[in-house]
Amino acid sequence: MNLPPPPGPRTLVAGIGNVFLGDDGFGVETACRLAEHDLPAHIEVVDIGVRGVHLAYQLLDGYDTLVLVDATARGEAPGTLYVIEHDVGGASPSPGTPALDGHRMTPDTVLALLCTLCAGTGAEPPRRVLVVGCEPASVDEGIGLS
Repeated sequence: MNLPPPPGPRTLVAGIGNVFLGDDGFGVETACRLAEHDLPAHIEVVDIGVRGVHLAYQLLDGYDTLVLVDATARGEAPGTLYVIEHDVGGASPSPGTPALDGHRMTPDTVLALLCTLCAGTGAEPPRRVLVVGCEPASVDEGIGLS
């Protein structure tokens, strides 16, 4: 049974990454653990994995805030956490890059696709996008976090 969304601003927490590439599964593991907790009704947690196109379409349902949880290599010690505010207005594909490439659904690509979908449907993208990233130790083939 699908219940209507709660009134007011909604937040989607999306765990993204590939569970077959070691620490790249950080976002998926985080989403699975968050889903075990009772969260406020306006917060929805989903395991997106590598289904970036699915995420873009789900965002058409109307969310005020999107929190992407992902492995994020920025050169610091493994396990370092980052909170990065994403410029929603800057989401556009790079020149010469296809807007939809199933092998490269980075957060930027997903948000660019979302902007295209919003333009075609009249929907609004999230007002705020945050990335919670964790510095990976290894993204080599293998299941489980380091």
